[in-house]
Amino acid sequence: MKVVILKDAAEVAKYGADIFIKQIKRKPDSVLGLATGSTPVALYKELIAAYQSGRVSFKNVSSFNLDEYLGLTGTHPQSYRYFMNQQLFDHIDIEKSQTAVPPGDAEDPFSACEQYEHNIKQKGGIDIQLLGIGRNGHIGFNEPSSSLMSRTRVKTLTRATIDDNARFFGPDEYQPHLSITMGIGTILESKKVVLLATGANKAEAIKATVEGPLTAACPASALQMHEHVVLVIDEAAASQLADVDFYKHIEMENQKLLERLGRD
Repeated sequence: MKVVILKDAAEVAKYGADIFIKQIKRKPDSVLGLATGSTPVALYKELIAAYQSGRVSFKNVSSFNLDEYLGLTGTHPQSYRYFMNQQLFDHIDIEKSQTAVPPGDAEDPFSACEQYEHNIKQKGGIDIQLLGIGRNGHIGFNEPSSSLMSRTRVKTLTRATIDDNARFFGPDEYQPHLSITMGIGTILESKKVVLLATGANKAEAIKATVEGPLTAACPASALQMHEHVVLVIDEAAASQLADVDFYKHIEMENQKLLERLGRD
C-alpha cells in the first residue's frame, strides 16, 4: 500500500487526477471505476480542465460507478447518475453509453446486481478504481460488517452514513436507506486502486485502513490485500498515522527511483 501525504485537498485532487490521466494516456480505452461524494469532485474538476486543455481525451474510455441509491431514477437530482453527469460526464468527450451506474430504479435489483458484475467482466475488468472513504471506513456503500469478499449487491446503509448524507436532501425529501454497491471483492479485482481522503474527520478511518488489522469493522482495511493501492491524503487525514515522516520518506525515495529509471 502506497501512502502519499500532501499538504491540502487541492494537492490531493491534482495528484489523483494525474494518476488517471497517465492511465488513460497509456491505455486510451481504459475502464475506469468512479466514485461520488464530496472528495472526488475536485479531482473531476482537474480531469475536466485537462480535457479542455487538450491533455487527455476520454473518447474511448468506459466507466463503472461504485454505487447508487436504491429507489432513485437517474434523473433524480440526488441520484449518483445525475451527480456524475453534472460533475464530469457532461463536460468531457466520454460516450454516455459507455458510462455505467448501478440502476437505482431496477425492477429486480438483485438481477441488476448480477448483470452489473457480468458487464464489468465483459469489459475485461476495471483498470483503475477511484475510492473515497467514509468516517466509519466504508468504501462504496460497503458498511462495517460487510464481507471482505462481497460482490455487487443491495446493501442497507448505516445510520451514520444516512446522517452524513442527509445534508444533500431537503427536509421533506425522500432519502433512501438502501443502495446498490459494488462489493469489496469486486473492488479488489480492479487492477489498481486510488483512494482519496481529506480532512481530520477521515483521520481515524485512514489509520484503521493503513495500520489497523484486516477486519470487516473497517471495510477499507481490505485494501491491504491489494497489490496496487495508492492512498492520496492530506496532512489532516494523515494526522493519526503513527509515523507521518516515515510515509513521506518512503514516497520521496520512490519518486527518486522512478525519476532515475525514467518512469512516471
